[in-house]
Amino acid sequence: MSSVNESTWGPAPATGQAPVGPPTPPQKKRAGRDLRAAVGVGVGLGGTALAVLFVYRPAFLVVIAAAVVVGLWELSTRLVERKQIRVPLPPLAVGGVATVVAGYLQGADGAWTAMALTVLATLLWRMFSAPEDYLRDVTAGVFAAFYVPFLASFVALLLAADDGHRRVLVFILLTVVSDTGAYAVGWRFGRRKLAPRISPGKTVEGLAGAVFFAALAGALSMLWLIDGGTWWQGVLLGLGVAVSATLGDLGESMIKRDLGIKDMGSLLPGHGGIMDRLDSLLPTAPVVWLLLAVFVGAD
Repeated sequence: MSSVNESTWGPAPATGQAPVGPPTPPQKKRAGRDLRAAVGVGVGLGGTALAVLFVYRPAFLVVIAAAVVVGLWELSTRLVERKQIRVPLPPLAVGGVATVVAGYLQGADGAWTAMALTVLATLLWRMFSAPEDYLRDVTAGVFAAFYVPFLASFVALLLAADDGHRRVLVFILLTVVSDTGAYAVGWRFGRRKLAPRISPGKTVEGLAGAVFFAALAGALSMLWLIDGGTWWQGVLLGLGVAVSATLGDLGESMIKRDLGIKDMGSLLPGHGGIMDRLDSLLPTAPVVWLLLAVFVGAD
């Protein structure tokens, strides 16, 4: 028997003999982020938000408004850096806060009105700069107004109900459970890619995990947290959340691929930016608001 040397740890020799020595152990799957930082930041943010929500419910508007302003800043900054698209941030930020507050105080009609005024202010604000690329910039501004503050206003609509603190809790809980279920099942069992051109890490098995765990959490939440709710309504609610959260995640992945970036920001260690955490929450808010309004009423 020949002695083992360094070459035996590489590919098989040309003679066709199998390499000598212990086989290379299979590589474990690794998460793409600092898991400790991600969990710590997530728990800290979630705990603070829930404390505000249950201690003094109207103060949660500040949490929503702050997320909207920071999210708009991140989005506008990346658009300038990567595409030279200059979104009019001041009217968007002021109008975004107004949209959230109007949704809480005046309902859906108030949110729609504030949204329309925000778009108008965006068009007018951009008129004071050079006319070149006006259409491109205001189009991006209208998109930003719809994507961040308008979708966030549905959280304010949830909050405004008599049991608003519980509705917002259900909304956050189901979105987190959906994301966590998708990550855990996809990381352990994922084989078939869900949308490889948009987000290579997402799998069909991960989506199945999101649906299962969100449906289970939805059934329990409707029974325990929502007056008049039934388990089957919770299953449908969980299914809607799993689909909308996944589409929201894919939608932002598409934006980031177009911009050529990994994260929308770096404000949150282990997570990226605020927009990287809002990607599944924003499109899920109107779904939860609508289904709860159909099942148990909007008030």
